[in-house]
Amino acid sequence: MVLALASSEPAAYELINGSGKSDVVLLCDHASNRIPLQLANLGISQQQLNSHIALDLGAADVACYLSSSLDAPLILSNYSRLVIDCNRQPESIGSILHSNDGIAIPGNLGLTAAQCLQRRQLFFDPYHDAINKLLLDRAGCTACLLSIHSFTPFLFGADRPWHIGVCYGDDSVSATQWLSALRSQLEVPVGDNQPYSIEKDVDYTLPFHGGKHRIDAVMLEIRQDQISHAAGAKRWSEIIARAWQQSNHSIIPDL
Repeated sequence: MVLALASSEPAAYELINGSGKSDVVLLCDHASNRIPLQLANLGISQQQLNSHIALDLGAADVACYLSSSLDAPLILSNYSRLVIDCNRQPESIGSILHSNDGIAIPGNLGLTAAQCLQRRQLFFDPYHDAINKLLLDRAGCTACLLSIHSFTPFLFGADRPWHIGVCYGDDSVSATQWLSALRSQLEVPVGDNQPYSIEKDVDYTLPFHGGKHRIDAVMLEIRQDQISHAAGAKRWSEIIARAWQQSNHSIIPDL
């Protein structure tokens, strides 16, 4: 069976405010829980699709608020990480998960190499081609690539106390500035490479595009209970916008 999108289904990604004047470019790798109709929800329930296993809850809302307040371009992935994870190396075990947080994904079992390649060509490649094109079009005008993610308050029985984390690789110039700017506003724990760090053999988006275009790249992870509703997502977008203003010394509209 050849995997294809129906005419009613959206493209692999969405570009918002592509002509935005900010010197930050926003990304959201896990913005959606959408599954192509042809894949029949991958054999899992709608309740499971609405959970963190299928998307980063609240991340797209924060990213959209930020795009507006900072006048920044934003690219969102339009399909679930369970179809193919746009922030994982395509050949890695994490690219198309057989299970997530203990929940089996029947529609991902027994895939052939050709079926995996179809998913890459339909969803992964167009998303990253769009990022590459945007950065090429803005060459010399982008100071930072900022990817917005969210994380669960608990994982494998362990409490995760950080309300937001600044996650980066070895070559991030601005991570220290982000940490300082966020901590100056907040009296809650701010993670330094917590709950995750950026690892080149695991993560794809920031190591690839940051390295290729020689721009700084940072991932912000926001705890999902903080942004599970519109008011929380807006509040955290304002906190992040102020942190960018402080760390980047740029002028943004009053929030």
